[in-house]
Amino acid sequence: MVQEKETEKGKSPLKIKAKIGAWWKSTVLPEKESVEANVSGMLPEQEDGSGARKPSRRRTKKTPQKRQAQKKPPVKISEAPVEEDGGSETEKKVLKGSPKGGKRPRNRSGQEKDKKAGGKNSPVSKQSDSVKEDVDTKDETGFEADGTAEKSEAVSKEQSSKGREPSKKKVAPRPKPVRKLLINAEEPEECRIALLENGRLESIHVSSVTRTRTKNNIYKAKIVAIEPSLQAAFVDYGTEKNGFLPFSEIHPEYYKEELSDRARELVEAQHWKKLSIADVVEKGQEILAQVVKEEVGKKGANMTTYLSLPGRCVVLMPGSDSSGISRKISGEEKRSRLREAMHSADIPEGIGWIVRTASLDITKTALSRDVGYLLRLWEETKKKGQSLEGVGLVYEDHHNVLMFLREHFDPDIVEILVDDRVAMDQVNEFIDLLPSKQKNVTVRLHRGSRPIFNQFSVEDQIESIYQPQVNLPSGGSIVINPTEALVAIDVNSGSTSKGKNFEKSIFQANMEAASELARQLRLRDLGGLIVVDFIDMRSRKNIQTVEREVKAAMKLDKAKVDFSRISKFGLMEISRQKLGAPIEAGNYRRCEHCNGRGSVRSVETLALFYLRRIQTGASRKPVSRIECHFPLDVASYLLNNKREELTIMEAKYEVEIAIIAETTMKPADNNIVFHRKEKDVKQ
Repeated sequence: MVQEKETEKGKSPLKIKAKIGAWWKSTVLPEKESVEANVSGMLPEQEDGSGARKPSRRRTKKTPQKRQAQKKPPVKISEAPVEEDGGSETEKKVLKGSPKGGKRPRNRSGQEKDKKAGGKNSPVSKQSDSVKEDVDTKDETGFEADGTAEKSEAVSKEQSSKGREPSKKKVAPRPKPVRKLLINAEEPEECRIALLENGRLESIHVSSVTRTRTKNNIYKAKIVAIEPSLQAAFVDYGTEKNGFLPFSEIHPEYYKEELSDRARELVEAQHWKKLSIADVVEKGQEILAQVVKEEVGKKGANMTTYLSLPGRCVVLMPGSDSSGISRKISGEEKRSRLREAMHSADIPEGIGWIVRTASLDITKTALSRDVGYLLRLWEETKKKGQSLEGVGLVYEDHHNVLMFLREHFDPDIVEILVDDRVAMDQVNEFIDLLPSKQKNVTVRLHRGSRPIFNQFSVEDQIESIYQPQVNLPSGGSIVINPTEALVAIDVNSGSTSKGKNFEKSIFQANMEAASELARQLRLRDLGGLIVVDFIDMRSRKNIQTVEREVKAAMKLDKAKVDFSRISKFGLMEISRQKLGAPIEAGNYRRCEHCNGRGSVRSVETLALFYLRRIQTGASRKPVSRIECHFPLDVASYLLNNKREELTIMEAKYEVEIAIIAETTMKPADNNIVFHRKEKDVKQ
């Protein structure tokens, strides 16, 4: 049933579906108004809504003396370039507004960073944007942007009073880093991809046969449980653990057909917070769900029904009506050209799109080819979902090499070295699809006698990822301890504090730690709440400099990040988006001896613990013989040091105690059998 509802502002009719089914099962998409979100950039005169651009800084009336002092050219304080992902304020408001066309707002937190232009309303993204704006207001001199005019005015006054012309210092440009990509895929059990910058490891991606990648895969799933208290549902998608599906990630098209009058009114009014998940979905319902975040530990995967099919240049979003262009593509001419190319691509109604940053120099033909491939892929996925009986996989993301190149390829990479012929063919096919301006990369097959990672000294850098302690250049170190609730990072001064100027040495150690911890978080892929314990500093200026260094170092991270200031206790809190399980989880397993504790009980403690168990069992049960199988060191200690106690126990309880040493047992293993006269009973 389609009802017409007038919007509050424009009073234009808006079509909202209240009675909807499994939309992906229909070959004909539901009729709806194609409303494109205006996220492709606005003209400057439209940014404040009044026809004039808002001034960036309030102007104060200058006195004649000030005007006279400003006749001489002031010192030029050049602002740092704004990060590509910044965008205008008006554009950010449009991007973060509520979706049009009657669709409920949702959080697409598991998608790639380029999707921030797609009109999401996530509090994490707002925090991330505020962080980036805070970082981008710093200029090269370290001043805040809000104080630039006052500072330049003060400098010009001082220089005019001294009668000297301001000197213009030329800042030498930083040398462009040499970036190389190493692909180690000669072994079928494991594929490793390392990104080097001037020989230093900046990113590592590992896939192995023991760790199957499920992120971005699409499954046909079934709702098996609904938890109104959590406002979430648990879905079976063909794996051992059920997936977690929040109410905010359920597409309105999956709402059941027979809604109550109250639920129907709330859906039409888009009052999502007043709805209960039990009112709109039901147990046993079939859905198409995509993995947003993979399983971590005992937690199942996070799922969403807002599907997305990422390509190199475009991301298609079936079931959505929003469209946009990445904020990193600046310039109205470029954005208009891409917008026109997308409109001429004949994308069906009901499928949204986002033009990614990689489309900066793309041609119209290559863009149309990418869109056509994704549309054919969606048709195949939809047909497979309709014909599949039960639950299971309907779309699997690309191979590790292609996936990494699609998401992380940078035109600044000058060379790609591969040690496998098949992987090299995949790289060449990917490079052939790039625009001509992005093909300035050399692809070579590694033929050296040494393994590719050993030849470039990458193995030692990879091994340091799994160590809790990371050394700093000045002699200090940082210690990283992931826990269940948070990641604790402690900064140690080490030999840095041996200098004469203690405050300067501490400041140097904290600055090195700020840069290194950002790199380690990327390499280890650690997320959640991160608490950094910096060394206490007295100077407020040094504290603010360390905070800026952390934010600047984290700008290279693709994950969403939020920061707090350094507290009076020297602690800084960082919230980082979890893109997946930590790299250590796929390459290490829990220790069989300590079960993840990192330490085992001493022999004396274990011997006394088993001795008390023997005494308790002998006193409670009428047994004739107790047979004890212990590890070798524990059995030897009992027989040599506790023989008298065992003899007294045998006489007191009229029982025979046999201690048997097992060389194959682990330190925490044991087997105590109590033999009764009638039958054997194991405790």
